[in-house]
Amino acid sequence: MLSLRRGVVRVVVGAAVVSCASLGSGAVAGAAPLASCGPARQDVAIRSSMPLLDWSENFGIDAKGDLWVSRVMRGEIQRYDREGRLTATVAVPSPGAVRLGPDGLLYVVTGNSWLAGSGGIVRFDPASANPTPVSFASGFLHPNGAAFDVDGNLYVTAADGLHRLRSDGSEDMDWWSAVSIDGPNGIAVSGDSVYVTANFIDSEGPVGRVLRLSRTNPGAPTTIADLTSVGALPDFVDDLVVRDGALYVTTLAGHLVRVNPTTGTACTIVATTPLTAVVADPADPSALLAGSEEGAVLRIRPIS
Repeated sequence: MLSLRRGVVRVVVGAAVVSCASLGSGAVAGAAPLASCGPARQDVAIRSSMPLLDWSENFGIDAKGDLWVSRVMRGEIQRYDREGRLTATVAVPSPGAVRLGPDGLLYVVTGNSWLAGSGGIVRFDPASANPTPVSFASGFLHPNGAAFDVDGNLYVTAADGLHRLRSDGSEDMDWWSAVSIDGPNGIAVSGDSVYVTANFIDSEGPVGRVLRLSRTNPGAPTTIADLTSVGALPDFVDDLVVRDGALYVTTLAGHLVRVNPTTGTACTIVATTPLTAVVADPADPSALLAGSEEGAVLRIRPIS
């Protein structure tokens, strides 16, 4: 995977390994493997009908509480009800993140593949009998993650950096120019904080980094945690979500990791199949839903 930033190409790598780690905010060198958070239950919320082809790249939840899953290999978004039944399919080329906008529409990253050429954002009405995606913004290089802030701005991670789009689809170029993050992947916004997972190896840091930016001062990102695998080997971090004041991060090693955004301390909730995305389960306030490369959507309930 390549990361293109300010005209410079750097190599971005992922490691399929078996544990995670972090240190406190601003002090991440020499990170060590993580301990377990404690007991957790895991079951399959949505089964895969065709492993890998059903790769669940990301997902979002509409106002009704239905789950929309990005099947990036199939080129479609699939809707499931709270019982896990497939109820609709919408064609979207190489879909990535799915996010509910303040207008009630679903916004979907498209072009989340190096084979797709230029990518963008489409949106559609999830309540429509036949949802029809229409373009909201275009011209992104390999876009992936997305998140809205309280003012209705849409943040999009891409191979050329982190973008902020206004509600009319125009881009805040001053904000983009101020940000300097290589290899951004997942993104979540809470208050003034923009949390980003990043994977790169250069002078700035390693694969597996979780960062915080300020919406109002994005030029000074702070490292919250570096997640590693066995010993000091890095892990590839993917998506993340904010829930009850904590960050929950998915990794290529198959870990769901809980990170304290204030202290940077972290622990592993489960170690399972390679995970791609995570959201709060709308049907169970004690659970999280995690997507997987195999295609199944897992329901994970931390007990402590």
